[in-house]
Amino acid sequence: MLKLTGNAKTVLNRFLARNKEGRIIESAEGMFSRIAKNIAKEDKKYKQNPAKAEKEFYNAMTSLEFLPNVPVLANAGRSLQQLAACFVLPVPDSLDGIFQSLKEMAIIQKTGGGTGFSFSRLRPEGSIVRETGGIASGPVSFMHVFDCATGAIKEGGIRRGANMGVLNIEHPDIEGFITCKDQGSLANFNISVGITENFMKAVKQNKLFHLKFNNKAYKTLSAKKLFDMITEHAWLTGDPGILFIDEINKYNPTPVLGKIETTNPCGEFAGLPYESCILGSINLAKLVEGRCINYQKLEYLINLAVHFLDNCIDASSYPIPEIEKIVKANRKIGLGVMGFADLLIKLNIPYNSEQAVQLAEQIMRFVHEKAHKSSSHLAEARGVFPNFNKSIWKNKHKMRNATCTTIAPTGTIGIIADCSQGIEPLFGVAYTRYTHFGTLKEINPLFQETAKKYKLSKTDMNKVYETGSVKGTSLPQQIKNLFVNAHEISFEDHVKIQAAFQKYTDNAVSKTVNLPEHASVEDVKKTFLLAYELGCKGLTIYRHKSKPVQVLTFGKK
Repeated sequence: MLKLTGNAKTVLNRFLARNKEGRIIESAEGMFSRIAKNIAKEDKKYKQNPAKAEKEFYNAMTSLEFLPNVPVLANAGRSLQQLAACFVLPVPDSLDGIFQSLKEMAIIQKTGGGTGFSFSRLRPEGSIVRETGGIASGPVSFMHVFDCATGAIKEGGIRRGANMGVLNIEHPDIEGFITCKDQGSLANFNISVGITENFMKAVKQNKLFHLKFNNKAYKTLSAKKLFDMITEHAWLTGDPGILFIDEINKYNPTPVLGKIETTNPCGEFAGLPYESCILGSINLAKLVEGRCINYQKLEYLINLAVHFLDNCIDASSYPIPEIEKIVKANRKIGLGVMGFADLLIKLNIPYNSEQAVQLAEQIMRFVHEKAHKSSSHLAEARGVFPNFNKSIWKNKHKMRNATCTTIAPTGTIGIIADCSQGIEPLFGVAYTRYTHFGTLKEINPLFQETAKKYKLSKTDMNKVYETGSVKGTSLPQQIKNLFVNAHEISFEDHVKIQAAFQKYTDNAVSKTVNLPEHASVEDVKKTFLLAYELGCKGLTIYRHKSKPVQVLTFGKK
């Protein structure tokens, strides 16, 4: 029996089939049945039993133990049939190329996908345009064009469009890029600086750094000052984030096909031009039995999820021919987890503890190894991905998928599953979420059980609702330690958890380091440096109240 919270029902209503008058004509169970049937039918191609897969897919989704990304929920078994959440598009240095990319972005966002771009190929502002003798306006000016177009598009009626804009640290316009969101513009963009190993070495050695384009030097400045500029503006507005682009390319599974230059909007999928990825997440909160993790059940769900996501590649329709070509050639999938903070609470482990870091590594290592094993088994039955001989796997073992694992933010599917998002700590024990689905009041279900058990007073409960914290309540200290929120966790502990998961993740890890309002610029700098030291592929920080409007907030306002 499918059990959904009120918030889950509000969210799911957006994905249910409707008639011509816009009335809902599908139940939540009907939606999961539609998806299971649509994805399982691909088994016929491989002479496998679709009926068995359909039943297993349906049971995993209705038990809320595994959920695929939003486009699968909305589009599988319906006319759009576009199943991927993450897309990467190239932006060539020509007017035709730029506006072709803009058109492709519009087509993708209409079907429910988010788009990532590197604007690093665009010539700097003030350059001479050879064909016309005119002056180039630079990457940031074109980002505004993409931003305006996104603002006019609703992603298939599912959600607002979202973009990632990346500029390489060496680009002559990097200073303008770092400051481009200061005045609240580019609202439909997350932005990240593509940081190289050479730049980080120059920062650590306090050396000069050259800004250049097409091997022509434009400007020389202090690497440390440029790094300080990034941290100051991240402190001020939450943007830019950072991508360690050389670290990302160190794990590029198909380096002969080209370099990875950008990610999708939330940073979990770093892909080649035109690549997309279909994601799915296992709900760890459902796997605790007593004080133990049921690893046997986890292995079953991993095998099921890899099978499901591989089928999705065949079942999906593709908005652009170039996307279909590279996706089917590399067959990248992104299996991750959600409910990690809930799992820790159930196991009596504080999020900001060494035990949590060790468990994060242990769980993700298991997911990673079993997902790869599952992909190898699929390769035996179905064949390796077509670019296998151009990949890092060719001399190792057969693989059906060039990548298997990703940690997504799971914002929407986390609400549906009523679990903590991705690998994030609890944002608050209670908080308000402002979304396109409406205003959602959230309270952690495990805290509700605890409040009943300890007979928490009305005064204490009001404190929790107002602050999102259990700090000032009469709960025992041991319990308070378990329900620590994102702003009560040091930046070191945030980054350690991210690094532990990244160690065993093919793609990247989506995580925000939430900092309290009083955090300093120096704290931001230390956070970025620690992420670099610990091998993260990128990092986003958000200092509480650093934007005039934020999606998640405490209290009644």
